[in-house]
Amino acid sequence: MPYPVYRPRRLRESALLRKMIRETRFDVGDLIYPLFAVHGRGIREPIPSMPGQCRLSVDELVKEAKDAAGMRIPAVLLFGLPKEKDPRGSEAYAEDGIVQQAVRAIKDTIPDLLVITDVCLCQYTSHGHCGVVEDGRVKNDPTLDLLARTAVSHVEAGADMVAPSDMMDGRVAAIRETLDEGGFQETPIMAYSAKYASSFYGPFRDAAESAPQFGDRRSYQMDPGNAIEALREVGLDVDEGADIVMVKPALAYLDVIARVKGEFGLPVAAYSVSGEYAMIKAAGRLGWLDEERVMMEALMAIRRAGADLVITYFAKDAARLLESGAAP
Repeated sequence: MPYPVYRPRRLRESALLRKMIRETRFDVGDLIYPLFAVHGRGIREPIPSMPGQCRLSVDELVKEAKDAAGMRIPAVLLFGLPKEKDPRGSEAYAEDGIVQQAVRAIKDTIPDLLVITDVCLCQYTSHGHCGVVEDGRVKNDPTLDLLARTAVSHVEAGADMVAPSDMMDGRVAAIRETLDEGGFQETPIMAYSAKYASSFYGPFRDAAESAPQFGDRRSYQMDPGNAIEALREVGLDVDEGADIVMVKPALAYLDVIARVKGEFGLPVAAYSVSGEYAMIKAAGRLGWLDEERVMMEALMAIRRAGADLVITYFAKDAARLLESGAAP
């Protein structure tokens, strides 16, 4: 129907009508809130490159998780900073590791909050890489056992879901097999399936003190120019038993999110990473952008691309706007 028979502006005249015909819906229930756990008590250490985010001791992390649950945010994603680092990242799979402590404390206090744990070694290793290093190289197969041990230790502590982020080949199968052997057949895996070697991770590496001490992660994380490879990576994780697949980062990879959603029948998560958060925060503080509007537009774009779940440091800010009805 050409103009003047069809006038698209008719359906844009009122805010109520625009909301009624909106194609993509965004709800608090779509959000996952990442949190950083550290040893100690009463610690709430601001992260300079991520305004509004803190490294939290377990007691403070429980308070933060309780706030999130009170805002109807259904899930948190936990990262840990160890007391000490070593070449094999042994605190990652220690019974009294920081993530294991945080999981127990949250589940004891807020049992209905879904607790997801990041499964990786980079925060825990002295060299800052995501796997075992031998002769200056990250070795794939020796890493798989440590990742599986880490996942099982998290689930034994009470984690509801594990999320391997290391990008080692075969790690989903190794984790699935080990969980099943341990009697945890019902525990789902959310795999970081298409995780790119991105410069958007800078603030996170500051927050988690996980920057590699030599080289970089391009031998295991994906080349930003590759989308077809992302489909292969996701397909491998699906075949190995992933229940949810993830694309990371989100905003610069909306095309990949859309292709993954169109190709596979599983739920898709997208991680709106620290650099995305920091850019919007910085521009908002300088008055260059309307922070709230840009935040909501960015999160809506991620959902529109096909993400069922959005991991974001903006989770509480977005939930506040959505619950108040003030979201644009």
